Amino acid sequence: MLFEIAFALFAFVTIASSLGVVLLRDPWHAALMLGVALMSIAVHFVMLAAEFIAVMQVLVYVGGVLILITFAVMLTQREEDASEEVVQS
Repeated sequence: MLFEIAFALFAFVTIASSLGVVLLRDPWHAALMLGVALMSIAVHFVMLAAEFIAVMQVLVYVGGVLILITFAVMLTQREEDASEEVVQS
């Protein structure tokens, strides 16, 4: 019974964070939601007794791909406040 409750909880977290990745307009928050989705998928692998795949999920996707996306978002976002100040002056 406890296993089913934990599975349902992490399934809800996975679906909700995946919807957040698609529906959020801010790329930074979407990247954070992607991290939550990938970590909850790793929890599903642990629940299936596939610990090695869960560790690879965290190392490769959360540790590598998500960091790459985070740097890309940080380097490509424009400063909206600075552009508004220039227009107003």
